[in-house]
Amino acid sequence: MKSPLPESSPAKGPRTKPAEVRLDELMNAAQALFLANGVEATTINDIVARCQVAKGTFYHYFASKTEILEALARRYTEQFMQRLEDAVNACAPQDWSARLRAWVHANVITYLDTYATHDIVYANHHHHNRLNADRNAILEQLQGIIAGGVTDGVWQPADARVVALLIYSGVHGATDELICDRQIDPRGFADAVADACLNMLAPATR
Repeated sequence: MKSPLPESSPAKGPRTKPAEVRLDELMNAAQALFLANGVEATTINDIVARCQVAKGTFYHYFASKTEILEALARRYTEQFMQRLEDAVNACAPQDWSARLRAWVHANVITYLDTYATHDIVYANHHHHNRLNADRNAILEQLQGIIAGGVTDGVWQPADARVVALLIYSGVHGATDELICDRQIDPRGFADAVADACLNMLAPATR
């Protein structure tokens, strides 16, 4: 009598992770190592060891350590802008003062939460660099809010572009005070910064 055939083993899932998952793992590992040890001290070998992948896997996605640093900068800006957009969109569409206040508040808190990563990925960037596409994207977001308030007759600034530049630079510069002095209440500070920014916009005469 023939012995019964062994039951078939359940099919195993693919060993290779989806590209987007592997990409995130590499970037997360690089970011953690850059923050812990610095960019210069971190090697590609360190990154792949943390992910437990072959070195060739790294080069499948990135040509160099510089390239993964650039990808981290893009991701940082996308996530930063998303937090600003979410905060602004939580306000009523035509409440331009509330939307500007939310934009300022989200900038202060997000920058405070993520400044260490910011300083790693943008070590060589300066706010005054007009060729900085990431800076300009956030500035355009702010200009859209100001333009909406001007169109609806809420504000009447002499020069909306100048005011936007002052608010953008002032918000990020002021947040450095929070980074240096952790005794300051961040939300109260953000409210005070928002008040100052709103005062820059001349109310429209009705």
